[in-house]
Amino acid sequence: MPTKVCYIISHIDKALAFEWIASTLDKKSISLHFILLNPGHSILEQHLKSLQIPVKRIQYHSKKDMPLAVLKIFWYLIFNNIKVIHCHLFDACMAGMTAAWLARVPKRIYTRHYSTNHHDYYPKAVKYDIYINKLATDIIAISNKVRAVLEKFEQVPAYKIHVIHHGFALQDFAIVDNAKQDAMKLKYGIGNQQPVVGVISRYVELKGLQYIIPAFAAVKKKHPNAFLLLANCNGDYKSQVHQLLKEYVAKEDYVEIGFENDLPTLYSLMDIFIHVPINDTIEAFGQTYIEALASGVPSVFTLSGVASEFIQDKVNALVVDFKNSSQIENAINHILSDEKLKNQLILNGKNSVVEKFSLPLYVEKLTQLYV
Repeated sequence: MPTKVCYIISHIDKALAFEWIASTLDKKSISLHFILLNPGHSILEQHLKSLQIPVKRIQYHSKKDMPLAVLKIFWYLIFNNIKVIHCHLFDACMAGMTAAWLARVPKRIYTRHYSTNHHDYYPKAVKYDIYINKLATDIIAISNKVRAVLEKFEQVPAYKIHVIHHGFALQDFAIVDNAKQDAMKLKYGIGNQQPVVGVISRYVELKGLQYIIPAFAAVKKKHPNAFLLLANCNGDYKSQVHQLLKEYVAKEDYVEIGFENDLPTLYSLMDIFIHVPINDTIEAFGQTYIEALASGVPSVFTLSGVASEFIQDKVNALVVDFKNSSQIENAINHILSDEKLKNQLILNGKNSVVEKFSLPLYVEKLTQLYV
């Protein structure tokens, strides 16, 4: 008899990770259900239905909808005799853990997708993290940094914590379709300027865009045809980023992309990728570390999130200090001037992510936890 596992997720439209899991988990051992807390239809909901996986959408706009969501989740868990819940993202964790505890679901799991964000920026929210931790029987830490935060800052018992890295369909990032490349360049008005320096990051202070933009401006002095590609460009730091762009970069030398579903093609447009969070704990994981290397893009990183577990300077990426524009500039110029180094970073980068972040390895670890 397969174990009934219910994923509870909030505020998600499309997410490749959940599509991969839904398609890959062994149906002989796991009977998968989904509860989506969303204001309306979503791409994920459509995908799950196409796979004939039971999915319930609960109308959810904001925290005022929390009490009714808890009640509806409670009855769904009871009616379907769910044995394991797995919650993702804050609202789903609050509602799902509460409902599952009331329903006496024996195994209550959540994945901690953030690190010190609440401690650093929203200290009043830490009490809710502690509440969720207490109701959980198991917590998935997506990196050792997250495990340290749970143990040291929130006093979570070690037996509850399981470090399971995200898994990726890495082959998707290794395949480049030239026609899709050309279409995407046309879509976003990207001409023949090179090198293309890529950033995929929300516009929030902790991601370090305030150090990337001046570095790019300095690189332009040596490489006047350089072009800056900024993707996922929404967040509460947007006005500051726009001011920096206005100050440092001409309009014809950059593009902003709000959201792009086809990440493999987007990465393939880049000659160099930059991801430089501002300290070693603020990034919980950093999936762009993995995606960029899997795509064969030579990269410049700070060691935050999962990067400290596998990134080696001058082996699979170039490592720079936190909050250091001049080092970012020098690293970009180093890659552009050293073909041997660039090729070494590409090869070693691809090999390093295959070893640690493959989808089969991830699914195997999840299955062991569920059953």
